[in-house]
Amino acid sequence: MSPTESYARGPVEPPVRDITIGGALAEAAAEHPDRVALIVGKPDPAERRQWTYAELYQQAQTVARALTTRFKPGERVAVWAPNIPEWVMMEYGCALAGVILVTVNPSYQADEIKYVLNQSRSAGIFVLPEFRGNRMLDHLKSIQADCPELREVVRFDQWDAFMSSGMDESMALPEVAPADACMIQYTSGTTGFPKGALLHHRGLVNNGAHTVDRMGFPAGGVYLAFMPLFHTGGCVCGVLGCVAKRGTMLLMEMFEPGLALELMEVYGANVMLGVPTMHVALIEHPDFASRDLSSVKAMCSGGSTVPQALVKRLEQTLQATFTIVFGQTECSPVASMTRADDTLEDKAHTLGGPMPGVEVKIIDPETGDIVPIHTLGEYCTRGYHVMHEYFEMPEATAKTIDEEGWLHTGDLCSMDERGYCTVEGRLKDMIIRGGENIYPREIEELLFKHPAVGEVAVVGLPSERLGEEVAAFLRAAPGEAIDKDALFTYLRGHLSPQKTPRYWFEVAEYPLTGSGKIQKFELRQQWQEGLHQEI
Repeated sequence: MSPTESYARGPVEPPVRDITIGGALAEAAAEHPDRVALIVGKPDPAERRQWTYAELYQQAQTVARALTTRFKPGERVAVWAPNIPEWVMMEYGCALAGVILVTVNPSYQADEIKYVLNQSRSAGIFVLPEFRGNRMLDHLKSIQADCPELREVVRFDQWDAFMSSGMDESMALPEVAPADACMIQYTSGTTGFPKGALLHHRGLVNNGAHTVDRMGFPAGGVYLAFMPLFHTGGCVCGVLGCVAKRGTMLLMEMFEPGLALELMEVYGANVMLGVPTMHVALIEHPDFASRDLSSVKAMCSGGSTVPQALVKRLEQTLQATFTIVFGQTECSPVASMTRADDTLEDKAHTLGGPMPGVEVKIIDPETGDIVPIHTLGEYCTRGYHVMHEYFEMPEATAKTIDEEGWLHTGDLCSMDERGYCTVEGRLKDMIIRGGENIYPREIEELLFKHPAVGEVAVVGLPSERLGEEVAAFLRAAPGEAIDKDALFTYLRGHLSPQKTPRYWFEVAEYPLTGSGKIQKFELRQQWQEGLHQEI
C-alpha cells in the first residue's frame, strides 16, 4: 500500500493469542494463585470483600457448573445489574460454560429490557431487584409474559442458592474455543432499534490485553474500575485487561469522585479508564489536594475527544500519562489508540494508530476506494477484533461488515502519514453523551406516538461537560400544543434518564433535503446561531 494512501496496519507485538476468557483466568490463577484479583470498592471499608485469583477462578467454575444445570452452550443469558462482584463472576462463569452473556444497562425500563430479551432470545436473566430507584425486578415481572423464550429468572440477592447447584466439582464443563461467541452487547446506528453485537473470546481477551498494555498498566498493578460492566469499557478493558496483567481490579459500583480518590490512595491504584467528565470531577473534588495519589501511573479516556488543555492539566496534576482509545462495541471495542509517550497535540487531536493485529483504512463512502492521506472519509477496520455479526440480523451485518471482512464504522476521519487518525464527525447520527451512545431513532419513535407531536428530530448538541446533550426539535400536531413537562414524563416512563432530552425546542418547519429528509446538521447549526429558543 502506498504511504500516500489512508491505510495502516498495527504492530505485530504483542501477538494475538488463541485464548478464551476462561483460559485467561485459569492461567492467572495458576501463575499467581494468592494475588488479589478483585476488591469491592464499597464506601464502608467493612464491606470491601476481596478474592485472590485462585478464589475467583474457583467461584467462576462454580458459576459455570450451576449454569450448565440450567442452560446449554450457545444459549443466551442476560445480566441486569450494576458493578457488583457477581457480575464479574458471571462474565467468567458464562465463558467457562459456553453460555453467551447478554449485557444490560441497569437504568433500562420495561420496554427496553423486553426488547433486549426477545431480540437476543435469552433463556435466562440474572437481575438485581432494584438499583438507584429503578425497580428492575418489577419491570421484569411486568413484561415476563411477553418473553416466550425466557424460562429462568435468578435474583442476585439470592446468589448463594444459585451457587449451591454448582458445588459438585465432578461436573464436567463443555469445551470452549477462542472463536466461539461469548457476549452480546446492544448498540446501534441511527435507524431502527439497537442491534446485538455478537462478540467472541479471541476478540475480547486480546483487545482487553492490548488496550491496557498500550495504556501503561504495570504487571501486577491495581486498576480502579468505575466504567459500567455492561459496557466494553468495564467488562473488556477493565475485567479482561486486569487478568491479562495479573492485576487487581478495584471495582466501584458506580463512579463517585470522593470515593474514587479514597480508594486510589488506600489501595495504591495505578491506572483508570473513564470518560473526560470523570477525570475532571476527580481533580476538581475538594479532597483531591489532600490525597496521596503518587501511585497513579496512567489514565485513559474514550467516548469523546479531549481538549489539549485538559490533557495537559490531567498529566501535570496527576503526574501520569494520558491515552485515548477509539473504536466501537462491534470491534471489541478498541481499534486505534494513542500512546503514553505521544505528544500533547496527538493526544488531544488524534485517535492514535491501529492496535496490534489490526488494520485501518479511510475510504470514500460512495466508491469504497481508499482515499489519499489527509482526506476525509469513512473509518474502516479489519482484524481479530471484529464481531461475528449482529445477532440474527443478517442484513444489518452485511451493511456493516463487507465481504473482505472490513467493519464500516460510520465515523468520518482522516489519516496522516503515520497512520494516526483524526475524527471529524459521523456518517451515522448517533449522539455520544458522557461516553454513552444514544440513538435518536428510538427516542423519535416514542415521541411520534404522542398525540401532541406532529414531527420530531432528536439531535446531539455540543456540551462542554458531557460532549453532547440530547435535544428534541418538535412540531406540534394540528390543534395540539407542546407541553414539555408532559412529554418529559411520558418519555421517562419508557426510557432511561440519559436518553431523555435535556433541551426542548418547538419549530414551525424543518430544514429539509431535496428528498424531504430533515437536515439535522442544519438544525444544529441554526441552534448555534441562536435561531432556536428553549421551550
